Amino acid sequence: MDDVKSIVARNITELRLLNNMTQLDLAQKLNYSDKTISKWERGESTPDINVLVNIADIFGVSLDYLVRSENIDEQVTKNRLETSSYNKRAVTLISEGTVWFVALFAFIITSLVTSKASFQWLYFVYAMPIMLIVRLVLNSIWFNPRQNYIIVSLLMWSILTAIHISFLYFGINVALIFLLGVLGQIIIVLWSFIYKPSKKHKKAP
Repeated sequence: MDDVKSIVARNITELRLLNNMTQLDLAQKLNYSDKTISKWERGESTPDINVLVNIADIFGVSLDYLVRSENIDEQVTKNRLETSSYNKRAVTLISEGTVWFVALFAFIITSLVTSKASFQWLYFVYAMPIMLIVRLVLNSIWFNPRQNYIIVSLLMWSILTAIHISFLYFGINVALIFLLGVLGQIIIVLWSFIYKPSKKHKKAP
């Protein structure tokens, strides 16, 4: 196991490089010379406790982090996971927003081309189930599939509502179609209680 001096030296070096700082940059922040930083990173000397606290503050880590081994790889992995999660949420929001953008674009074009038309607001009615389909797909791939039960429920009711509103536009009341939603909701609730046992709970032979 590495001694504390070499661990601190390695962690300071790797944190400095990860933050795209030179030895001189770090030295200026700490009011030390770059030669002193070099000695720390070579393990020839170790900063006192007050300086270690300042270094931890500069890099946004704990003091304990500086004196333990294998911290850098763990932090890099954590940062990558956080970045990946952020990117996935961003892609999801952009994808859902695109659905509404297309609906709005179609609404504007239809209104400009056909001034007598009155059906263009239906674009927004059908945008909701389309958006929920996008969310269902992305949630199944990237996030928590257990939430799919909620998304499927909203998708079902939004489709039934869209159908009902569409028929009302032509003067036909099909409110009874929501009885299908009641039956469908019961099925979805029962489906939510079905789960696949985790392998770690299986008894060893």
